[in-house]
Amino acid sequence: MKHILKVFCALIITFAGFSRCKDTIIKPTCSNPTKLQLETIQIYPTSDPINTDISKNLVDPNSASIMANIGNPSLHPDFGSGLWNGAPIGIPYSVVCGNQAKVPIVFRANTYDGNYGNESDAGPYPIPQNAPIEGNGIGDSHVLTFDLDNQTIYELYNAGQVQSGWEASSGAIFNAKNSSNSRTEGWTSADASGMAILPILVRYDEMKTGKIDHCIRFTLSKAKVYKGYVAPASHKVSGTGALGSSLPMGARIRVKSSFNVSSYSSDMQVILTAMKSYGLILADIGSDLFISGAPDERWNNTDIQTLKNIKASDFEVVKLGTIK
Repeated sequence: MKHILKVFCALIITFAGFSRCKDTIIKPTCSNPTKLQLETIQIYPTSDPINTDISKNLVDPNSASIMANIGNPSLHPDFGSGLWNGAPIGIPYSVVCGNQAKVPIVFRANTYDGNYGNESDAGPYPIPQNAPIEGNGIGDSHVLTFDLDNQTIYELYNAGQVQSGWEASSGAIFNAKNSSNSRTEGWTSADASGMAILPILVRYDEMKTGKIDHCIRFTLSKAKVYKGYVAPASHKVSGTGALGSSLPMGARIRVKSSFNVSSYSSDMQVILTAMKSYGLILADIGSDLFISGAPDERWNNTDIQTLKNIKASDFEVVKLGTIK
């Protein structure tokens, strides 16, 4: 359906006064931005690693050892509708127009984590005062914003509002028209891997187009992560896993081609097909085999839960690049 949106856009479809397609920008008059508009934009070039089909890539020679070390946990979709512990389920995001007021960002440490301001992109950031915070400010507290006019991603970690602006442990800005591998080597971002979060989330409106054309964010516990990274990640974390039996940040795993998706709903087949074609990409330390998505009241939680039938044994490791 994305190609249909693209054709319509070429004929100048207007979403609340905003016209755009993935490859051709029509001078926008952005107002009342919606999340659907985000799905008409190509985030990173189609040739970017995030958007590259890896279904035919070689299996890593250490795949069996790595997956054995992970064990056989069930896939856990960490997104949905409604609330969990009083907060929306998943990592929320906002979309704004280019005229959204930019506000100052104060980088600081708090009781949750340290100050990574020396590896962060300075503000100001165009974050609305009412922007949703992951977990309602409990836990990682990510704040993600996409500027539709300028096709720019702004992300904060361990964030909270302060006066007229925001404070955070770290922050990063990504130009969606350029490469995902854009961070300074060794730098973190709003994510442990140094990558942007928003482009690799499962998003409801994208799923409904019928195709997710990028890899999907996932996490593993510290003992199953090697202290290193492969592109497009730029930052290593304090994983305690051994080389050859653990995954570095940026590593990719995929659902095996032999896995039969026919018993799943059409919506879940879109997600599973992406897991076969683009895979999961390791982006942070967390619970084993949790995949990240954005909350949306249109998600069918019962349907999403069927993904828990998939086990780690249904995955294989894609051949790793150079580990740094």
